[in-house]
Amino acid sequence: MTSTNAHRILLAEDEEAMRAYLERALTKAGYEVVAVDRGTEAVPLLESSHFDLLLSDIVMPEMDGIELAQVCAEVSPRTKVMFITGFAAVTLRASREQPQAKVLSKPFHLRDLVLEVERVFEEQQEASL
Repeated sequence: MTSTNAHRILLAEDEEAMRAYLERALTKAGYEVVAVDRGTEAVPLLESSHFDLLLSDIVMPEMDGIELAQVCAEVSPRTKVMFITGFAAVTLRASREQPQAKVLSKPFHLRDLVLEVERVFEEQQEASL
């Protein structure tokens, strides 16, 4: 494992099976993962703890992923954002409203998710040099 795998990820996904699946894959890849089932549960964590990445489903009850990303930008501006979604139209909205965020469309292979997360952290590291 490389030192980049010490990154902390906040995972917001309302579907229990998908949340467990993603949490397990990212943990196995060496990341520290905190998983929640809704955006409103993620906000206090963003306010009180440091996360390197917010990985959020877009379509969730109470607060969607785009709203969560907007809050994240205010309370934790250094946290990178990546969206996951199964809806093409939502992908277009995310691209418009959060152009700096990556969007990964469901279904995807776990290997692709881990590669995209690694890419986000590599870009972050290169930008800080």
